[in-house]
Amino acid sequence: MTRDPRYDVLFEPVAIGPVTARNRFYQVPHCTGMGYDYPRTLNRLREINAEGGWGVVCTEFCSIHPSALSNRQCTLWDEDDVAMLADMVERVHRHGALAGVQLWYGGYSNYNTLTRELPLGPHSVPVWHGPGQTQAMTRADIRRLRRWHREAALRAKRAGFDIVYVYAAHGYLPAQFLSPILNQRTDEYGGSFENRARLIRELLEETRDAVGDACAVAFRFAVDNLDAALGIAHDGEGRDLVELVADEPDLWDVNIANFQSDALPSRFAGEAAQEPYVRFVKRVTTRPVVGVGRFTSPDTMIGQINRGVLDFIGAARPSIADPFLPRKIEEGRPEDIRECIGCNICIWSNHKGFPLRCTQNPTRGEEWRRGWHPEEIATRHADESVLVVGAGPAGLEAALSLGRRGYRVVLAEALTELGGRVTRESALPGLSEWARVRDHRVHALRQMPNVEIYRDSRLDAEQVFGFGFAHVCIATGSRWRRDGTGRSSAAPFSGWRSEGVVGPEDIFRGAGLEGPCVIFDDDHFYMACVIAEKAREAGHEVTLVTTANEAASEGHGSLEQHPSQARLLELGIELLCGHRVSAFEPGAVTLACVYTGRERTRPCKTLVPVTSREPEEALYLALAADESRLREAGIVSLERIGDCAAPGLIAAAVFAGHRYARELGGNAAVPARDRIVISGASREDL
Repeated sequence: MTRDPRYDVLFEPVAIGPVTARNRFYQVPHCTGMGYDYPRTLNRLREINAEGGWGVVCTEFCSIHPSALSNRQCTLWDEDDVAMLADMVERVHRHGALAGVQLWYGGYSNYNTLTRELPLGPHSVPVWHGPGQTQAMTRADIRRLRRWHREAALRAKRAGFDIVYVYAAHGYLPAQFLSPILNQRTDEYGGSFENRARLIRELLEETRDAVGDACAVAFRFAVDNLDAALGIAHDGEGRDLVELVADEPDLWDVNIANFQSDALPSRFAGEAAQEPYVRFVKRVTTRPVVGVGRFTSPDTMIGQINRGVLDFIGAARPSIADPFLPRKIEEGRPEDIRECIGCNICIWSNHKGFPLRCTQNPTRGEEWRRGWHPEEIATRHADESVLVVGAGPAGLEAALSLGRRGYRVVLAEALTELGGRVTRESALPGLSEWARVRDHRVHALRQMPNVEIYRDSRLDAEQVFGFGFAHVCIATGSRWRRDGTGRSSAAPFSGWRSEGVVGPEDIFRGAGLEGPCVIFDDDHFYMACVIAEKAREAGHEVTLVTTANEAASEGHGSLEQHPSQARLLELGIELLCGHRVSAFEPGAVTLACVYTGRERTRPCKTLVPVTSREPEEALYLALAADESRLREAGIVSLERIGDCAAPGLIAAAVFAGHRYARELGGNAAVPARDRIVISGASREDL
């Protein structure tokens, strides 16, 4: 297939100071949860992006000194770091891409619990993450900081980087100096706008002086903070800063911040959501501009270029979901793009302190450790057939990857509609983009002659025994409990069988609600919030009761806790924290404080417990109970995957399906715990 000529503009080379990017696809700096702990994993991940066609591939934020260290990031402190990052550069250059490095100093950001160095900031104030405060910077400290930045830039040049960043976004130190709120200094670095911008100008000039002969100098700047924390707005001092240093950098990398605003989940921000804030930049500078907006549609991308909003299409999350996005557009197959769904599980995993993962792309983070490639997979180990029961996220991914390996696959789904929980959840408020998990896989499966899909096909054990498949994979998912058992209680609440108790599964099937409604959240992620929103949109009086101390407490890592709670309050939903349901009777619910046990009763016509899920494992258990029947039926292996094995994230279900398909017939380093291998039933060795 050939590229649609409408998209030719995306593949034009663009000069950035002394270097030239081969196209307009730019993987902006983003965290990975790998950093100095997992350098091989990190470098291989960046290489895959370059192989996938991104014209520029950048590191995450890269500490310039031990007095600024966040969790699992890159460092550029010494020659050992130069060697580690030089490996990344070589891998990126191998595929014709430019390599960029984002130099970082956090200021108020972290307490440096690992290095135990005192963090420096414009003033001595409490740090954002940690128990202590910063040390107020003297003029000598500012001179040292500038020297550290220059030395790090020179180390970056020795590592072979093409682009070196000055970083004043997401509220870090240069942005703290610029802020009229965070910077209350009275010397030449405080007071007037020009004084507060002084450090940024010095860093830009000194970085250019140090490496500008060979490296482009990029400036990453948040033109608007979208709150009062920094006092920087795109129609105020954000614009003033762009005008002040318009042509100082070779490239403008612009966004909005704080980080939560920059990377909102799809529930709260659509594609190209940052355009109203950043579109002025190209009118001010002659330098190329890159920006982000969770771009997945090539039509949106060319719109950004043709309308003069951006010169480069920046991406973090879309490059994680599909590192081969540029190649697929270039090869005339944009319908094959694995589109980001904006669930922010990538960010959630980084915030939890482990390598990132992706709901859409199960190979992310496994490129080096397991040797998984997003577009390549080994051929089948034998000419055998596989039955996959259940077409939810795990079953769809298993069938797709098995089909790519060349197995004969039958996918049986009990319902008419494919997708399982993805289909059900994507019908809830704000979650429509999650349907991409289903749609991408169903589209690909329809192109595979070796995969058959049977809808409305609820199977029992006798039917499976009689089919004659060599391998059976059970992916029948899970269902939400209605009895209230969850994180805070292993026992059901009194009255859970009463009329008026409606489970999430009932909501999915369209059950009507009657107000006043109480949503009981003992799950602590997104589900209770979106059900509460759905009930409120139907016009009911709604109270969300949670055992946590805030709504969606697990949503901090995915950047949705704050907007979730804000939306609840804006909709007029009452929030009652630190309570659990102890009893229900028609018309009233009894709530108990999780700290004191003190109970209160309030009117309630409909109670929706969102607590935990029960695996739909009956078919698997029936098959596994009779190994002799499995052998007689010629079944070589039986395995359950996804929520059927242990309910979890959609990302975990997709990963389980992919892993099953990858490891079928092979020798995995870690054997699948639930795979039953039937001795004497196979013509081939597993």
